[in-house]
Amino acid sequence: MHIVLNDGRKIPQLGLGLWQTPSGVTAEIVAAALKTGYRHLDTAAVYGNEGGVGPGIEAAGIPREDVFVTTKVWNDAQGFDSTMRACRDSLSRLRLDYVDLYLVHWPAPRLNRYVETWRALIRLREEGFTKSIGVSNFGAEHIERIVGETGVPPAINQIELHPRFQQHKLQEIHKAHSIATESWAPLGRTQSLDDPVIAEIAAKHGRTPAQIVIRWHLDEGLVVIPKTARRERLGENFDVFGFTLDAEDRAAIAGLDRPDGRIGPDPATMS
Repeated sequence: MHIVLNDGRKIPQLGLGLWQTPSGVTAEIVAAALKTGYRHLDTAAVYGNEGGVGPGIEAAGIPREDVFVTTKVWNDAQGFDSTMRACRDSLSRLRLDYVDLYLVHWPAPRLNRYVETWRALIRLREEGFTKSIGVSNFGAEHIERIVGETGVPPAINQIELHPRFQQHKLQEIHKAHSIATESWAPLGRTQSLDDPVIAEIAAKHGRTPAQIVIRWHLDEGLVVIPKTARRERLGENFDVFGFTLDAEDRAAIAGLDRPDGRIGPDPATMS
């Protein structure tokens, strides 16, 4: 399953998030994921594990053009020139000539450099270092500003999104600009897996709670990147294409949304 981005390129709807994956096992996990069937890998400079991605792709024997790789510029490298350098540094660590998607990791509004950083991403795309460009953790005001000042909307905004924090208002902003929505912490850092509503739906379908939540993201039209460093979970998280949720299931999960459901940092104050 793929989603077509507003620049015409396709992104696999299900990927592997590499946040907190130890650098020493990243290549092994990447290779195992690709052999399982994953074709989308999400890392970041600040994760400290970019160095395992290229070797993992090589070990799996998958052609580079068949793997969608995302990485991100961290807050301390924001600004035009520093972002240009940061992307090249990431490519060196990744052992890749280009990434498929490069993101501004956080708006970091107190630094007030995210517009300059976005201009650098536009240049990086023009020069071929990345195929697509996007943002992560941007609120409506940050999106409107970069679009207003550059005329270039992000292809995607990667945000915290899970059953207890569904971000419908921000998703509407995305739709207005044809921006795809990508979910990080899609399982709510396991909170959703303990929810009795999710457990009931899982029993109904003969699936695990994690599979139900991942399938919910897919059925909602979201890009989803569950993370795991365990081989058995790689297979479980990928085995979500043989069923769909019905209207009753989706209505029940919609009812889990909470205004205080955020578990990660607030983009308005994170710097």
